Amino acid sequence: MNRQWLGPSIQIDPSFPYYLNRSDQSIADELWLAGYRVIHFFVTNETKVNGRLLDTLRSTGFGVWATVLGNGTYTTEHLPGDWPDWQMTLLKPVNDGYYRLSPFSYRYVEWKKHALAELVRNYPFDGLEVAEPYFPEWNGLSSGVYGDVGPYARAAFKQQCGSDIPDFKHSSSPLYYKKNPILYRQWIEFRVTAVNRFLYELINGKGGVREARPDIRIATWSLGVDAGPDSVDKVREYQGIDAPSMISFVRPDVHFIQTHWPDWMRWKLPADYASRYEPFAAKIRALHPALPLGLQTDIGSLKPMRRSRGWLEQFANTSDKLRYATWTAYEYHLGKYMYDEKPRPMNAVRKSREAVLIQFQKRIDTASGSDVTNYKILCDSKPVPSTHPESAETDGSNVLLRSRHFPDRPFQISITGVSDTPQLWLFPQKRGNEVPAPCIVRVDD
Repeated sequence: MNRQWLGPSIQIDPSFPYYLNRSDQSIADELWLAGYRVIHFFVTNETKVNGRLLDTLRSTGFGVWATVLGNGTYTTEHLPGDWPDWQMTLLKPVNDGYYRLSPFSYRYVEWKKHALAELVRNYPFDGLEVAEPYFPEWNGLSSGVYGDVGPYARAAFKQQCGSDIPDFKHSSSPLYYKKNPILYRQWIEFRVTAVNRFLYELINGKGGVREARPDIRIATWSLGVDAGPDSVDKVREYQGIDAPSMISFVRPDVHFIQTHWPDWMRWKLPADYASRYEPFAAKIRALHPALPLGLQTDIGSLKPMRRSRGWLEQFANTSDKLRYATWTAYEYHLGKYMYDEKPRPMNAVRKSREAVLIQFQKRIDTASGSDVTNYKILCDSKPVPSTHPESAETDGSNVLLRSRHFPDRPFQISITGVSDTPQLWLFPQKRGNEVPAPCIVRVDD
């Protein structure tokens, strides 16, 4: 199968409750009916992947990318016992549930390379991307969330530059970064090179991803932000990101510009904001004109900034106008449409003489979806002698109806009282949405 790997795509994290306790096929069906053909599949633990879901997505026809994080992890259960020694040191300790790991730690780099090679050997992903390989953090020098300034970074800088790293705290020090611009410039270049070498080793190094799977597609990721005319230089300075040189090092098949949090957190972010990222795209295109570019956005990680379906469609249109070859969004079920839209049947498939599968655009509440009195069989717009099906089985966004009284010719099913799953959303609600009235779906022969 010649799978699509560019074009509109969506990110999913199968560990969210929305994807649990339902069949893998129902997840694939829902995403397919949403119009996606490419999935970015979050892998937060390289040793624990829902392989059955991956196989189902691919057998349905999706191209599937494995999305892994480069600069840390949310879980440490799969790491060796000495993992605490791999951590970055920041100017100010941060306890936010994310463990930042240092690209200067030889043990971490080797472990990550081996883990990714095993991942692509064991699971048939069509592509792999290392998202967020950079250093923390935007405005980190003022917030204190800045690194890596730990012993591995210090030793590497001493070896490469013959000096201690800049001092970021004491203005009286001769190494203070604002008073020693030459040293600080060396530090910036040192960090850019570190990010690029880290990615190169994971992907192209001996025993890395490409050696394990020469056929696999590779994507690199950098950041975009609308922070004034020097945004490109600021991202390079603060976080060690230089997309053109990163691409030259790694030689990916596509490069994504990820929306940075100062932008995606804005609740009034205009849907055409990507036009402000043209300085980032222009630098890449100048050096790598033939490389496909992708754009990533966030559609609902915070309650005030959840994006509607209309917003996402306008974002997609802007991406097309700006000549991006693909776009994606984090994360499928986080969009405001999940909270606002009523469940509606998108398709009705006759599976057999006595079975009809109704497919909704979102997950359906099990109790209401399985209540046979919520369905009426109509023929020529009139109820048949046995109005209700004999059974209804809810599976995610799918409901399988069974009846010995389905007509032999095309007919309709009237649906009432079927609701969605507000308890499974990122921001749960007590009340959800019911199908609109009237709600009638046609069943063909």
